[in-house]
Amino acid sequence: MELQVYNSLTRKKEIITPDDGVVNLYFCGPTVYWFQHIGNLRAFFVMDSMRRAVKYLGYKINHAMNITDVGHMTSDADEGEDKMELASKREQKTPQEIADYYWSLCHKDMQDLNIEEPEHICPATSVIPEIIKFVQDILDNGYGYITKNGVYYDTSKYSHYGELGGMNQDDKLFGARIEVDDEKKNPADFVLWVIAKDNHIQKWDSPWGVGYPGWHIECSAIGNKFLGEHIHLHGGGIEHRTVHHENEIAQNFAKCGHEVVDCWFHLEHLMFDGGKMSKSKGGIYTLSALKDSGYSPMDLRLFYLSAHYTKPQNFTFEALNNAKESYNNLKKLILKHKKGTNLIEKSIISDYKNKFSQYVADDINSPLALSVLWDALKNNSESKDIYELVLDFDRFLGLRLDEIKEEKTDIPQDIIDIAEERKSARINKDYKTSDILRDKIASLGFSILDKAGNEYEIIKK
Repeated sequence: MELQVYNSLTRKKEIITPDDGVVNLYFCGPTVYWFQHIGNLRAFFVMDSMRRAVKYLGYKINHAMNITDVGHMTSDADEGEDKMELASKREQKTPQEIADYYWSLCHKDMQDLNIEEPEHICPATSVIPEIIKFVQDILDNGYGYITKNGVYYDTSKYSHYGELGGMNQDDKLFGARIEVDDEKKNPADFVLWVIAKDNHIQKWDSPWGVGYPGWHIECSAIGNKFLGEHIHLHGGGIEHRTVHHENEIAQNFAKCGHEVVDCWFHLEHLMFDGGKMSKSKGGIYTLSALKDSGYSPMDLRLFYLSAHYTKPQNFTFEALNNAKESYNNLKKLILKHKKGTNLIEKSIISDYKNKFSQYVADDINSPLALSVLWDALKNNSESKDIYELVLDFDRFLGLRLDEIKEEKTDIPQDIIDIAEERKSARINKDYKTSDILRDKIASLGFSILDKAGNEYEIIKK
């Protein structure tokens, strides 16, 4: 089955055609200057879903992701201070210490969320020679120029500049209507290499002076190093479309002489209180904070799966609680089928499988894929055939369904005795005694869940 993905450049779904069965995927990774909040983690979940879809549909994957540990300014438009420099000053640590620490936290979050590791994870600072060579190639091919501040890309030389972000002709001619900055030929020109100030911590020798790379060039250089001159899929957050990815397209063309990326895909923001969840605005949530509040990483992953990546997703604790309850129900149904003895007709299993695959292939439509999972699990004929089917589905969903096991809690006999005494009190409608015994059970580290017919379940806290 062929994978179709919505291309942000052409504004339509397109079939992804692998080379010899291999799909090259690039996804913009984290800037490791601070904690990754659950909005950031949704991006890596989408990255993971795309690579899982590629593999689920029978292709091989070659996947690269950068780690930005230099060159990302506080404004994506190459303005302000370097985020790594700011973090270094804030915490009185070296940029390398900052990068190592926050990447370790991000990496742990990704592991907790069952996000598969790309084949190539590359810090920008590890490819400085490749970046310098890339910039030099751009200059040699006539697409860049040098100023006292660094090396800039001349956007007037690339006729398709602005198409990804939807820039119109008036925007392209903006520089002709105003006085252009004396360090830039065109207002849209962006930096490839920055000449560092004396007090700048991260800097390297280059043919143009001691400095450091711009943010945009690192992805082009890393993609070229590990994936070559043909990338089938390139993804990132919607905020990257108008600046970062626009600039990547221009850089790649300047070096290679042709378009490098077949399909650009972008995920929408995770919303909170009606706005984008961002570090600058506060009010962010981290995975570790959610875990401390009693939620599992799979609760969050199931929440992510419930919305298509091209749509904004609104985070509320009500929605997360619903995901938590759904995951608990999922586990119960899976265990029933795991112990089931019935046989399911092969045609029914095949229908489930085909429908699920169609939704995966249709721009990784996770909400509809989830609906097939639920339909299969709600089949009244409890069967290992269903159990094995949902484990196959989980190759895409990534919910760790194969790790679900019966949760056995040894309830002490004295707790059971109190619970039975409480049951008798409830049967006799002695609710005062019932409440006292319930509180006694709670004080001993257990809770009791009442069910129909005066039955109950004892739960260890």
